[in-house]
Amino acid sequence: MIRPLRFLVAAILLFQISSTFAAEAKPNFVIIFADDQGYGDLGCFGSEKIKTPNIDRMATEGRKFTNFMVASPVCTPSRAALLTGCYPKRVGMHQHVLFPASTKGLNPGEHTIADHLKGQGYATACFGKWHLGHHPETLPQQNGFDTYFGIPYSNDMNHPDNKGKPKVSSDDLWKDQESTLTLWKTPLMENEKIVELPVDQRTVTRRYTDKAVEFITENKDKPFFVYLPHSMPHIPLYVPEDVYDPNPQNAYTNVIEHIDAEVGRVMETIRELKLSDNTYVIYTSDNGPWLQFKNHGGSAGPLREGKGTTFEGGQRVPCVMWGPGRIPAGTECDKLVGTIDLLPTIAALTETPLPSDRKIDGLDASALMLSEGEVASPRDEFLYYTSRGAIEGIRKGKWKLLVKNPSRGRNKGKGKGKGKDKGKGSPPTPEVLLFDLDGDLAEQNNLAGEKTEIVNDLRARMTELDAEVEANARAPWEKG
Repeated sequence: MIRPLRFLVAAILLFQISSTFAAEAKPNFVIIFADDQGYGDLGCFGSEKIKTPNIDRMATEGRKFTNFMVASPVCTPSRAALLTGCYPKRVGMHQHVLFPASTKGLNPGEHTIADHLKGQGYATACFGKWHLGHHPETLPQQNGFDTYFGIPYSNDMNHPDNKGKPKVSSDDLWKDQESTLTLWKTPLMENEKIVELPVDQRTVTRRYTDKAVEFITENKDKPFFVYLPHSMPHIPLYVPEDVYDPNPQNAYTNVIEHIDAEVGRVMETIRELKLSDNTYVIYTSDNGPWLQFKNHGGSAGPLREGKGTTFEGGQRVPCVMWGPGRIPAGTECDKLVGTIDLLPTIAALTETPLPSDRKIDGLDASALMLSEGEVASPRDEFLYYTSRGAIEGIRKGKWKLLVKNPSRGRNKGKGKGKGKDKGKGSPPTPEVLLFDLDGDLAEQNNLAGEKTEIVNDLRARMTELDAEVEANARAPWEKG
């Protein structure tokens, strides 16, 4: 009787230890970041043309965020904000996008999501478009990632000097899918080496996913973080031969539906490995749609304008968060939140503190992810910077102020200066716009003329907050 009793006690202890370990296991994180996908380009965000059953299922099983902001309307600064939890200006990455000839990048001294999780023993990987510096000192492995596979900048940029890009229409490129190899010189990197030049962009979305699936499978028994920033639907658009629709009018739809299918592969891997109960997956976009490319660009849905602008269409993006058993299924959140809040939110979900030696602009939004009922957002204010990094607006509650300074060239010859200033023109007059986003999501009704007190208060607050960011800005990495 003694041995069976000992066996029973041992079994109970083993069960308790296993239960304790399971309860204390760190959650996994997967962030899927599309490039130039608009607010209206998912079925769950109202698209009637584009079919996205896999992302829609994420929304059905998770939470959709309808007031989700990125910190810049263009690629590089938006990506810097996501990874560092800071306005791009604070980390010196605010002045438009990087090019193959650029001599700067994200400072490896910054604290990224990958740094934060790697410090806790996570396996970390980046598969896709980096665009935060292509020099060895600025690549993903210098910023917290164990491994990297992807393109170092946008898929319409050429190695090594961005010269020789094709001067043909997007429709022509789409009809000639082999143009990815004959007309482009975009490099594919593995860690710090170029392994394919030019990258075959027809298959790259699928290959990013292959790598992600392999990485998740290999690290299923330890906590992992996968950052999967797809290089599309940024133009030029390409898809694998087996899903290709030759009609250029369907090019954008074809690409988004292919991305959705690849998202489905990631989700199925998580489910098959029985990781669903301990994994968060976030799907969103780096900025709004590139509207000028029409059937090669997306839709901002009910929002005004798109990529490159500080209107909502440029910086409000679709976002779906999935985490069965943690994030309530089939729910929607309309509270103000954004990519700069992901780092502190992930820190909260892993119960770990952020560095105390630097300012981080993001706020812990974990309650917005997990709460069953109505909760207030920790964020009541949000700054809007142009694609060139100039302060242009502020959101506070339902109010959004934009102060748009036209280029001096627009006022050329209008001035009536005297003496040495004669003919130089008067200082450009800013266009002041005030919107009540609760009642005017499309930003059509400018209330600045009748709400002057609100305009003045918001303008002063915008200036105050931007001055603090500028005064405490940190330098990017720059080539010596």
